[in-house]
Amino acid sequence: MSDNQISRLMGGSPLWVLVRLVILSVVIGVIMSALGLDPLNILDSLERLVRGLFSFGFEAFGKLWRYFLLGAVVVVPLWLIMRVAQRGR
Repeated sequence: MSDNQISRLMGGSPLWVLVRLVILSVVIGVIMSALGLDPLNILDSLERLVRGLFSFGFEAFGKLWRYFLLGAVVVVPLWLIMRVAQRGR
């Protein structure tokens, strides 16, 4: 195969493609490590990730609900007072 055919097959200069793949692999590896994924035991790591996301999601929903209730204690009575005041005009 000629150099032109190899470059076309790989999407660029073989050395440049190799450098890009190495850099991308390191970046993706850092992200996967931050998410708790382990390449030696990927299925268990994915299961832990999904369970953690569900736990975090429900925890966030609980906090959002508490913030809603806290705000509603102030907003709803003020809204009612304003509606009654406007009706009196």
